[in-house]
Amino acid sequence: MSKGNKGFSLLELLIVVAIILIIATIAIPSLLRSRQAANESAAVADLRTINTAQITYLSSAQGNYGNIAQLMGAGLLDSRFGGVMSGYNFSVATSGTDYTATANPASASNGRYGYYSTPDAVVRFSTATSLAPAGQTGNPVN
Repeated sequence: MSKGNKGFSLLELLIVVAIILIIATIAIPSLLRSRQAANESAAVADLRTINTAQITYLSSAQGNYGNIAQLMGAGLLDSRFGGVMSGYNFSVATSGTDYTATANPASASNGRYGYYSTPDAVVRFSTATSLAPAGQTGNPVN
């Protein structure tokens, strides 16, 4: 290059691009794990919301618990619970004076663990061994 030309050479630009790619390779997995952890925390909080809605519904439904549609119809849950929310699918199975609320990840990239809760209002790890940490199946979430 002559002394009058200013700018970057192709080699310098390639080195900068390589450095950016190395940094991205390190950062992206960490960001994905952070997103999974945030989705898991939101799922636990949303199960607690369902537990609160069930207690309120119980007092107005002659001692029976409600499913997701009934809880939404009563205005105790918003419509987001009917679909994927924070990367999790929520469902409630009722049997008169009993219910099981579950939260399962919509895909493996959304969350590692599944959760459930019963009328005792304790949120536990899923009973499916593939959706719980090793040795924690059915144990309460701390």
